Amino acid sequence: MNIVCIGSGNVATHLAIAFKAIGADIVQVWSHDSRNAEILAALTKAEPISNWDHLDRTADCYLIAVKDDAIASVAAHLTDVKGIVVHTSGATSMSVLSGSKNGYGVLYPLQTFSKSKAVDMTQVPLCIEADQEETLERIKAIAQLLSAKVAVVTTSQRSILHLAAVFACNFSNHLYELSSQLLERHHLSFDLLKPLILETAEKVQSATPAEAQTGPAIRNDQETIKKHLNLLEGAPALQKIYETLSNSIKKTHL
Repeated sequence: MNIVCIGSGNVATHLAIAFKAIGADIVQVWSHDSRNAEILAALTKAEPISNWDHLDRTADCYLIAVKDDAIASVAAHLTDVKGIVVHTSGATSMSVLSGSKNGYGVLYPLQTFSKSKAVDMTQVPLCIEADQEETLERIKAIAQLLSAKVAVVTTSQRSILHLAAVFACNFSNHLYELSSQLLERHHLSFDLLKPLILETAEKVQSATPAEAQTGPAIRNDQETIKKHLNLLEGAPALQKIYETLSNSIKKTHL
């Protein structure tokens, strides 16, 4: 299988390396930044390109892993390619690829990626969608080479998955950052919270989030909540976040 990887960021890097590891031939890596294309191309033994005129149009699959607002402009350069065209976005409609003549779809990895941290792709859910049944079977076959967790989802379902992922990952990570800042102001290390964070994440592997919920809000411990809000007296933005989340927990559980 010959693949052209469009993009050189976190998602592109992990997917390209994973495909290379299973024996796929990454023939080219495109990036608007030629240096970034060269870095990923070196890792996958591909040709780096940054000029669309140099695009190999005979590959089996064109994997678009760029920022959401760039997908449409990239897809406009792929209307006459031989292979199927897929994007990896959780929030972008499949219809943005409708100009592709030989099949198109989505291969959305439901995971957070950083270039510096390895990810076991066999355990990453890959959410797929396609313009027609034949294309879907081709994308499914490609996805199953990478992961044991392949799910066929609609565009609307994928949008909800992406939204839920923002709550579960992006928002929770921001709360880690706020916690880190709070601790730093009081000369405490964020390392002290890491075992707690890990235990919380491990709990929801075997229990529902509702079952795993703890804390003063679920106990309706108003005295503790009041003490916490007093400690945040000089930080009204944090007070508001604390109150909003506490009220949400109480509304959900009490």
